[in-house]
Amino acid sequence: MSSRDRRFSVNELNSPVHKQFREAHEGHAPHAGLDSSRASTGVVWCSERAQEHGFADAPNEWANLGQGAPEVDDDIEGSFERPHTLNISVNSREYGPTAGIKPLRVAIANLYNSHHRKGKDSQYTWENVAVVPGGRAGLIRIAAVLNNAYLGFFIPDYTAYNEMLGLFKNFAAIPSPLSEADGYHIHPEKIADEIARGTSVILTSNPRNPTGQMVKNPELAEIQDIARNRATLIMDEFYGGYNYTSDCDGTTVSAADNIKDVNEDDVILIDGLTKRFRLPGWRVAWIIGPKAFISAIGSCGSYLDGGTNVPFQEAAIPMLEPNKVLQEMKALQRHFRTKRDYVLSRLKEIGFEIKLVPDSTFYIWLDLRGLPEAINDGLNFFQQCLKEKVIVVPGIFFDLNPAKRRDLFDSPCHHFVRLSYGPRMETLESGLAGIERVVKRYP
Repeated sequence: MSSRDRRFSVNELNSPVHKQFREAHEGHAPHAGLDSSRASTGVVWCSERAQEHGFADAPNEWANLGQGAPEVDDDIEGSFERPHTLNISVNSREYGPTAGIKPLRVAIANLYNSHHRKGKDSQYTWENVAVVPGGRAGLIRIAAVLNNAYLGFFIPDYTAYNEMLGLFKNFAAIPSPLSEADGYHIHPEKIADEIARGTSVILTSNPRNPTGQMVKNPELAEIQDIARNRATLIMDEFYGGYNYTSDCDGTTVSAADNIKDVNEDDVILIDGLTKRFRLPGWRVAWIIGPKAFISAIGSCGSYLDGGTNVPFQEAAIPMLEPNKVLQEMKALQRHFRTKRDYVLSRLKEIGFEIKLVPDSTFYIWLDLRGLPEAINDGLNFFQQCLKEKVIVVPGIFFDLNPAKRRDLFDSPCHHFVRLSYGPRMETLESGLAGIERVVKRYP
């Protein structure tokens, strides 16, 4: 077998979408060296390809199961109605603090103390909170203040990490694959191994995007005990509210439960209104951690992003009352668990084997290897879905490779797609009907 046979899959050699992917991404071309300004996150790349098929002209005719966004309407039973207008104060016309306005920081600290720190001596204050203009901006701020370090992360994971980890040179990003056979689970032993080989910063989403799995207590507490005083944990908790393991009782998953001292434990949490409050367009997120970290993270906003829109910060404050949030999480979990069960049932009817049932998030990590060869890889399946006005995200985008040290088509994620059940039920119905038509074209 030649090196070319080993490097490229059979499908790739005759696949226009594979060629298009390589030409658009630095490091994935056979000889690399393209202009990196053309690079984009996986979801954006998929949206661009969909626009070539007419998505931008008539988005309502499409089933977008690719973008990681929850439905934003007000008709979820038990959910509070979102604001339809903003009361814009005179003060909000001024530049806001780059760490966020104090009343919102107080409200966020209060929410975490109520839901995760009851009875504990160490409590969060507003100085433990920085408000940032969205999750990506938050991750960029965190990356900007990291010291020289090996930063460990686990694959598959959130596509935007790839761009963030490749942007900064003050740390070296070291990928560590998780086992498919083990349900992509992060065991405490995995963390111990990472630290033992010199990793001093660990970044992970929990619950995990794209696999829909999470680490919960007591294992989460054990991981934090192992890392304490040995490594900084950066926990992306944007999907913490989408927890289906506690019978939809409103419980939110967070490493904040296990922190001993909020100013000593090197644990940085990032969350926001985007996912569990279903307000992605507001771009209001927050970072929680030791005061020293938060001071630096707040200050670096002055040269990175300028801070978060002040009127939306003011409007967010009443949403964060702890009892209100608990009821909201109950409604969220019931509603999205119902959608998860529907999508899994339909996929089984279509003929997919579901090996990994998500216990969190609103994603399904869909294995395509049972399909005919022509559509059993993520890119070709994605391309055929576009013909049915359906968008999914090929799995290779979640096999993060910021240093471009290897070819992505050697990836174990190549035969997967991420499918989102975030959209409304009618969109899911339409999207699954389109997927069924794709599968039936290849008996």
